[in-house]
Amino acid sequence: MDQTKTGRFIAEERKCKKYTQRELADRLGISDKTISKWERGNGFPEVSLLLPLCDELGITVNELLSGERLQETDYKKKAEENMVDLVKEAQESKKKIILSAMVAGLAIFAATPLFVLAGAIEIETWLRATLIGIGSCVIALGIVIACILDRDAGAFECPVCQERFIPDMRDYIMTPHTITKRRLRCPKCGSLRYCRHVLTK
Repeated sequence: MDQTKTGRFIAEERKCKKYTQRELADRLGISDKTISKWERGNGFPEVSLLLPLCDELGITVNELLSGERLQETDYKKKAEENMVDLVKEAQESKKKIILSAMVAGLAIFAATPLFVLAGAIEIETWLRATLIGIGSCVIALGIVIACILDRDAGAFECPVCQERFIPDMRDYIMTPHTITKRRLRCPKCGSLRYCRHVLTK
């Protein structure tokens, strides 16, 4: 699924209906910034808005996902392609999550012998500090890489408005979290809640 192509398609169909971004946003009960984000290809409508958006633009969900008007003969083929794309996106997100856990685990595994060595044998202070420093750097680097992979795997879904978004790295790292949720502020409705990590954007 090409978000840029879909964004251009939304813009074209909106203009055909002679709606401004604000008018379309008002009809959907969202902000015009959200419409602008979709049209620039920087986001995609959440599931709860797909049907209302398509109704307003006079298109089908399949056409929205394809980013173009479809003929009868192409409709089934495009529907299958769109389903495959969604499955691929979910699989890629799963791989990133697994890889992030592996990277974090490997970093801890690689650093542990350095800490053990620094504390278990008689060595000069500067060498002990060097081993601890290297071990700490290995763990820090592993955690940073793991966080980047995990943050980019899918998106986070607001429990209030169902907006799906990717938080900035500072919010991702600094906020309290469980294994599958993080306490984030939704960019759409502004609520600060535990947002569920989902596999598709």
